[in-house]
Amino acid sequence: MNQIKILNTDILSDNWYVLKKVTYEVTEKDGKTAVQSREAYDRGNGATILLYNKAQSSVILTRQFRLPTYINGNPDGMLIECCAGLLDKDNPEDCIRKETEEETGYKITDVKKVFEAYMSPGSVTEILYFFVAEYAKEMKVSDGGGLAHENENIEVLELPFGEALQMVKTGEIKDGKTIMLLQYAQLASLV
Repeated sequence: MNQIKILNTDILSDNWYVLKKVTYEVTEKDGKTAVQSREAYDRGNGATILLYNKAQSSVILTRQFRLPTYINGNPDGMLIECCAGLLDKDNPEDCIRKETEEETGYKITDVKKVFEAYMSPGSVTEILYFFVAEYAKEMKVSDGGGLAHENENIEVLELPFGEALQMVKTGEIKDGKTIMLLQYAQLASLV
């Protein structure tokens, strides 16, 4: 197992979140040491959820503009994805309940954590907590759409589960967390 000793950390940017350049010494299995340097983007940890309705075989997803996808070839920058948000100071369950209501308009109570994962461990520190919850029409308390003061402009989509899976195959859904939760739902026979 490699041994790591942090030698220096420089803050390259803290405009939105924190981009660090970390210089460290690594002692490898053979006992040799080397000095390496990497950049890491710390945006905090997050949570995501797939809302599903077993009786009508449907899921709730969102569509919103994502600048990084636009920069990297997504023609309109719009991305279909599961509801998600940063934890800030909340625990993962409280965060995802709050985000679900803000983004989708559904007030859910029973959430189930299914796993957690580093989504881009080569450059981003974030751990994402994955949840699922069953929804019903009577849980709808608002239109959702996100918070105006956070510049969120989120479209809420209710899709047949089979159509959502097909959208992964056709490339209409390209978001990693969403693909993971849809596949989880399929494997666990949730919908």
